[in-house]
Amino acid sequence: MNLRRIVTVTRKELKDAFRDRRQLVSILVASLASPLLIALLFNRIAEDRRGAEEIKVPVVGRQYAPVLLDWLGQQAGVQVVPGPADAEGAVRERKEDLVVVIPKDFAERFRDSKPAKVKLVSDSTSSRGRFKVERVRTLLQRYGAEIGGLRLIARGVSPVIASAVNVENVEVSSAQQRAAMILNMIPMLVMIAAFIAAMSIATDATAGERERGSLESLLINPVPRLELVTGKWLAAAISSCGCMLLTLVIVSTVVFRLPLQDLGVRFRFGVPEALLLMAAALPMSLVAPALQMYLSTFARSFKEAQGYVSYLMLLVTMPVVLHTFYPITGRTWTLAVPVIGQFALALDVISGKTPSPAALLAGLATAIATAAICLHLTRRLFERETIIFNR
Repeated sequence: MNLRRIVTVTRKELKDAFRDRRQLVSILVASLASPLLIALLFNRIAEDRRGAEEIKVPVVGRQYAPVLLDWLGQQAGVQVVPGPADAEGAVRERKEDLVVVIPKDFAERFRDSKPAKVKLVSDSTSSRGRFKVERVRTLLQRYGAEIGGLRLIARGVSPVIASAVNVENVEVSSAQQRAAMILNMIPMLVMIAAFIAAMSIATDATAGERERGSLESLLINPVPRLELVTGKWLAAAISSCGCMLLTLVIVSTVVFRLPLQDLGVRFRFGVPEALLLMAAALPMSLVAPALQMYLSTFARSFKEAQGYVSYLMLLVTMPVVLHTFYPITGRTWTLAVPVIGQFALALDVISGKTPSPAALLAGLATAIATAAICLHLTRRLFERETIIFNR
């Protein structure tokens, strides 16, 4: 293979691709949109959690449980206010996040040491008031537990007797691993960028040129088919790699600025972790354009090729779905499977684990082998007359 001819084809494809400003805009949007949406989502959740620290609790029937309301008012950040006449309607119309309703028989049942009911009206479909509802429910349960303990003491019974089983939670996972459960979309975003950035060049360099009829004149040149295919693939791979790096930089910047401490998450993601994530995920920039070129070569038009290539996006979501039902991290067999292996290695980095050099090399070797197979198959397609002349 002649490296000079490959570079010439690569320069030609990159020049054609980035001459169109819409191509640059699409890459920038693909790199910016998802990280910014995630930042808005996490900031919104953090604001809701902070809002639960200073809450107003609307109460209907305050006169029936003055002791309970005094106890609630003494809790940090809790202010008891009069509730609306129609508690359920106010919550349903999102005028209130929650309303506490105290029945008329509360005081009577409380005096008789019977379970006194308290209604907590809320809307589980409203994400805005979820943390407020959880906090008020926890406070009411704590009040009930305290009163129950005092009743047992008044009867000369130790409250410990009521606790037949004491469950002690032993957490073996690290804070980084628990944070990874929330931030496991970071590897997926980086891998999606590999497919999005390569899509335009891969489809235009194959199906696009076939549709325009320029593929015939290109193949007239005395250049081996494999060199042409490699040059086109290299252009798409450069675009894919660049978009992945840009997405990784943006994601890293967004993660640094997220109020994760307000969500109870401790997450470490510095330069070493970013470099490891890059080493784990970047092999996808070799696989994505090779798969896209192979599928696009079958298409007779650019639009048809985009339809074929869009199915490849399912490959990116497949590891996420698989990991939900079957943990794929730490499994040796995943390194031999493209896409899944890269996602598993990237997830290890997010979880605070350091993949071994052998694992990173195995993931890279799998990506190179997959890309080489796809390029070989594409080269064979370029040698068929039906592929070149049938439009």
